[in-house]
Amino acid sequence: MLNIDTLVPDIHAINACIGKAFPGPMATSHALLARKDESSARLLAPEALAAEADALPIEQEPVSEPRAPTPRTTGSLAHQRFAALLSAPTVDLVQLQKLSWKGIPPQYRPTAWQLLMGYLPLSASRRTPTLQRKRKEYADWKQQTFARGDGALDKQLWHQIQIDVPRTSPGSPVFQNPLVQRSLERVLYCWAARHPASGYVQGINDLLTPFFSVFLEDAAIAEAELEHVEADSFWCLTKLLDGIQDNYTHAQPGIQRQIVKLKELVMRIDRPLALHFESENIEFIQFAFRWINCLLMRELSLASIVRMWDTYLAEQNGFSNFHIYVCAAFLLKWSKRLQQMDFQEIMEFLQRPPTLDWTAADVELLLSEAYMFKCLYHDAPHHLS
Repeated sequence: MLNIDTLVPDIHAINACIGKAFPGPMATSHALLARKDESSARLLAPEALAAEADALPIEQEPVSEPRAPTPRTTGSLAHQRFAALLSAPTVDLVQLQKLSWKGIPPQYRPTAWQLLMGYLPLSASRRTPTLQRKRKEYADWKQQTFARGDGALDKQLWHQIQIDVPRTSPGSPVFQNPLVQRSLERVLYCWAARHPASGYVQGINDLLTPFFSVFLEDAAIAEAELEHVEADSFWCLTKLLDGIQDNYTHAQPGIQRQIVKLKELVMRIDRPLALHFESENIEFIQFAFRWINCLLMRELSLASIVRMWDTYLAEQNGFSNFHIYVCAAFLLKWSKRLQQMDFQEIMEFLQRPPTLDWTAADVELLLSEAYMFKCLYHDAPHHLS
């Protein structure tokens, strides 16, 4: 029988942690509870939780479920809130982060992302001059870089970029457009030329596509518009990579550290899965390197990634710290299946996880579970040592 007095950590503490930022009823029956194990405290998987819940006596007072972030706000209310917030003389960044966590309506996403990235100033009166200045600065760099033609460029760098860009979002007609591909190539080359400590690394091309996708919106692609999208995407990519630059310097130490953290986190939350990986000689670097290097862009659709980035941009260090909890939630989603597989089957599954039919609701469930893991472990680093 489940003894409520032995629940670790305190369920009410979890509720308080999550409820502060995300009030509302539990959005899914897959909430995670914690209990004390003979050897260590661990989170129960949904299946184990259901089995123990069945043993509760009928007269037992029900245990409160942890409160997960509510689903994305939809309809006119969300539109009204974003419209009012973004039309203010000075945008309240904290309120924008809270609203954006649950998803941003598409028509407000370009402005919201640029504000959350720190590319646009919060003051409305400064935005137009800032955009004009930054777009001109990028245009001048581009002119200087490509003035003498492709033959004057770093041949090895330019060749690698030209190989990678056509492979970027191959299923998207937008990213197979020659104008867009040329634009992507210019952004990547200009960024690499101005960041010689890291230079261009395969995977950075993937990180550029959400910005282009959002800033282009659904408008027809015209060269004049594309120039603005190109400049804005360059600056936002720069802001993004500034926060995770050690992922792309020599030996990519940032990714190496995050893989270690992910392994420790999975061992803590789902020890049977971690031990099964060990028994099958699965090293986390074999699958998690790409998850971190490309921020799961090879595993999820572009639409899912865009929705996920709404939350990442609203989180402090969303593309580094919070992403590890998302990777853990993503892996543990398949735990039961993975524990029935051998080495070859595991590797094939993790390289092509079944996410083609994922909807916004699936992404929001993933983010909710990641947030609960963050609440439980981020401020308790001794759990991960």
